[in-house]
Amino acid sequence: MAGSELLKTLLYTVNSILQQEKYKAALAVVKGFRNGAVYGAKIRAPHALVMTFLFRNGSLKDKLKAIAKATYTHSRNLAYFVFIYKGLQALQVKIQGKSLQSQSFLAACLGGWLVFGDNNNINSQINMYLLSRILFALSRLAVEKGYIPQPKRDPFPMFATLVWGIVLWLFEYYPHTLQPSLQSSMNYLYHDSNVWHDISDFLVYNKPKATAAK
Repeated sequence: MAGSELLKTLLYTVNSILQQEKYKAALAVVKGFRNGAVYGAKIRAPHALVMTFLFRNGSLKDKLKAIAKATYTHSRNLAYFVFIYKGLQALQVKIQGKSLQSQSFLAACLGGWLVFGDNNNINSQINMYLLSRILFALSRLAVEKGYIPQPKRDPFPMFATLVWGIVLWLFEYYPHTLQPSLQSSMNYLYHDSNVWHDISDFLVYNKPKATAAK
């Protein structure tokens, strides 16, 4: 009974603190850390599971360790970045007395350097994912601001044409320049489909079982 009352008192105290405006900026940083960790795990775990079992050789234990490591790294990095970004943003607002666009940029730059500046597979994937998004966004913003004229036709077909033309040219002649996971995917699609021995590795399996197990 005493334990139940203690828990109620603790929950009441915590909820009271959460409702106080003076703690909002600091608490938002803490919740941002939580959301970064959860979101990183939710999007990396399924991706790592599929890619590992499709393309990685090794024992089940090795594969599960690789999935756990990738998920942990993504989750940790995103949590650290959100914590740093929101913390620096709140600090700048407190110092300067108002919110400015430059504060977001500077906070994210420092967070990106500290967290995502390490050149590894996880950070490389995240940074390239963001690069494609910001190129699209900056193109749209340039049109909105009048820096470039509104296209008379939908530019997406030309965009798709160039993207696929360039990536396959790079894959066929300069594959070492592409990220390893993209190389694996393209090898599976375009090179592995050139090789078979009988119906088993023509339709059922990608490679003979003996070869795949090596």
